[in-house]
Amino acid sequence: MRASLLQIGVDPDEPAESRRARAAALVREQSGSDLVVLPELWTVGAFSFDAFAAGAEPLDGPTARAMSEAAREARVWLHAGSVVERAPGEGEGGADALYNTALVFSPGGELVRTYRKIHRFGFDRGEATLMSAGDEPVTVPLPDTTLGLATCYDLRFPELFRALTDAGARTLVVCAGWPARRAAHWSLLARARAVENQAYVLACGTAGTHADVPQAGRSVIVDPWGETLAEAEDAGERVVTAELDPAYVEKVRADFPVLRDRVLR
Repeated sequence: MRASLLQIGVDPDEPAESRRARAAALVREQSGSDLVVLPELWTVGAFSFDAFAAGAEPLDGPTARAMSEAAREARVWLHAGSVVERAPGEGEGGADALYNTALVFSPGGELVRTYRKIHRFGFDRGEATLMSAGDEPVTVPLPDTTLGLATCYDLRFPELFRALTDAGARTLVVCAGWPARRAAHWSLLARARAVENQAYVLACGTAGTHADVPQAGRSVIVDPWGETLAEAEDAGERVVTAELDPAYVEKVRADFPVLRDRVLR
């Protein structure tokens, strides 16, 4: 099973429609992959708080349409990163709510799962005040594995990843807009989530700088033993690709059955 992470930049001078077209072209170029992953909020920028409301869209909006077509043409499973989802009537007093929502498309272009980010970043500012929180872990069954979905700040909360593992996840996918000043945490936590859950981790970050926040980049694919299979060396625009062996998850779990010895559940 081949997985590719598309570490793209979010330039405020590039119109969102242009970036959608560029991302769709990159997806089509990965037609030899089985699974393709994009970063968090790549249409607006994870730290571009002032753009959230204007850049919000429904689940059948322009990003979903462009990604559906790209997945269908490339014949890949596509984790299209996340968008600012506008949910009419779900906010306080019947107002619209905004969610940081990840989209997963089948090779036929069908939107098969969405995941609303549970842990919002900002400590009473930014995303934490502008977005509503999701409340449900989400897994996605693929022919060769089961994905568990997480977004950026979620990476700091191991209980979510354990819940995904308990729900059958064998490949944990994290889309992110992770800042460069905490890049060491990004790499450490991606490996930790792989080791403690004995699962593949596919962590796709953003390139460059947006909203004056330099990005960590360093998108990475980690195997169930914690070994790095492929990693972007910096925060430039990169495609990170590795071959995954779905059977290796079961081998690691059988050879070193740490999950069996859990006491607190």
